[in-house]
Amino acid sequence: MRLSPGPQRRGGVAGTPRAWLRVHGRLLASGFRRGAAYRGAALGGLVANVTFGFLKVSVLTAAVAAGGGELGGYDEAAIVAYAWLSQALLGSVNLFGRTDLADRIKDGSVAVDLLRPLDVQTATTAQEVGRALFQLLPRGLPIIVLGVLVGGMRLPTDPPTLALGLLSALLAVVLSYLLVYLVAASGFWTVETRGLQVLYMIVSGFLAGLFVPVTLFPSWLYALAVATPFPSLLQVPIDVISGRVDGAAALGAVGVQVAWVAAAFAVGHLMTRAGRRRLEVQGG
Repeated sequence: MRLSPGPQRRGGVAGTPRAWLRVHGRLLASGFRRGAAYRGAALGGLVANVTFGFLKVSVLTAAVAAGGGELGGYDEAAIVAYAWLSQALLGSVNLFGRTDLADRIKDGSVAVDLLRPLDVQTATTAQEVGRALFQLLPRGLPIIVLGVLVGGMRLPTDPPTLALGLLSALLAVVLSYLLVYLVAASGFWTVETRGLQVLYMIVSGFLAGLFVPVTLFPSWLYALAVATPFPSLLQVPIDVISGRVDGAAALGAVGVQVAWVAAAFAVGHLMTRAGRRRLEVQGG
């Protein structure tokens, strides 16, 4: 059975901005509740992130010390903040390429999603972002508190910087799931996406600055990284939250994140429309 390429929105569910916000707000809340159901996994993730946080701080501060107290624009305080904030965001920013949508496309059950009066891309992203936001409570915030209390991390306290930092972190979470949606949506053509998920995990983590800040890359690799959306997943929000970039530079960095969110959404929308025409559901 081939699905009709007709519009996904009908029945008035997303006919007005108020209705759209109400429905997607409920999807966001359902994703948050779903994340809260796995508290044991969140605790395990916290322990792992803290352990690797101490290791990362040790390695990076040693590198800064070996560089004479400054390395690629980072002094010891800045690199400590980078290490702890990257671990705090790791539970919410999807750098692993996995999403339930890939399995639904593979087994054909996505056909039901496509027949609902909701946009698959926005509905899926809302649920995934809701689940990711829960992870900030048991994993992100404790790591930040630990970094401040025992890790020597210092953060700006002025409200404008904090507000812009929170916005940058939210954009990073949304962008990560829009990018992972593209990986999953490729299943309309490839069916099996596990290879692409592994490739995404390797490339996104490295170019996002998960291991070291991208500013420490050689010039050619740095230019390659900033030509992709991946630094907007970690490098940008960390720099904004920590106050390493501020003022017009911080606003410009957040503006780049907004542009990548718009671009990822547009590509995902086109892939969804094309995928509707491509999808075949086998069986009775």
